[in-house]
Amino acid sequence: MRMTSRDLLDRILYRDADCLVLDKPSGLAVHRGPKGGQTLDDFLPDLRLDGPILPQLAHRLDRETTGCLVLGRNAAALRQLGQAFAQGRVTKTYLALACGMPAETAGVIDLPLARRSHDRRSWWMKVDPSGQPSETRWRRLATRDGLSWLALQPVTGRTHQLRVHCAAMGWPLAGDRVYGGDRAMAASPSLLLHAWRIRLPRPGHKAPRQNSPALDPLQVTAPLPASMATFLAALDFDQSVLETLPDIL
Repeated sequence: MRMTSRDLLDRILYRDADCLVLDKPSGLAVHRGPKGGQTLDDFLPDLRLDGPILPQLAHRLDRETTGCLVLGRNAAALRQLGQAFAQGRVTKTYLALACGMPAETAGVIDLPLARRSHDRRSWWMKVDPSGQPSETRWRRLATRDGLSWLALQPVTGRTHQLRVHCAAMGWPLAGDRVYGGDRAMAASPSLLLHAWRIRLPRPGHKAPRQNSPALDPLQVTAPLPASMATFLAALDFDQSVLETLPDIL
């Protein structure tokens, strides 16, 4: 089913003069690629709204990943957003369904990642001791029938980091055909990974002076997609646990 401009405009979670936060749907790529199909690029003129320039991505989400996606609406905001992401001042909390049951209730995955191939067109990744440092915080929210509902926070921002880290730990994400194989596809026909909450410094505002109160960060939450909500309901997982989920896992 093709998305219309109205469909995407209705998915704006937050908007001010400096940024937009979209609830990205599954299946919408953020850039054009060899698979073709609709991409976010097709909708940038509509998302401009009353802004001075076409909005631009501050970060990326995979085609099948849903949830919070931040775009800058002017050059200054884009610079500030880029710096915030590069300096690790953005907290991203994802929710995922995993095939497996972690023995611990929470932890940190610290495994370096590198590309599987030197082909520039390939984005597939692997755990590699000589790769880039990569760290993911995780918390187990519920388990049942060999499946786990997880909260995940990437401390670093490597390509496919959450998917590769979870697969390496023995609990690949449901629906992950690249890193989870038959086990993951048997659990779900689509990837169940959702960028649920993002917390970041507000672009367009100068840093407070010494001894001045800090500005509240911008925090935006995306509703659970129907695919994940249905899965959770079938497993009788209590979604109220999200109400007390800490900012830092």
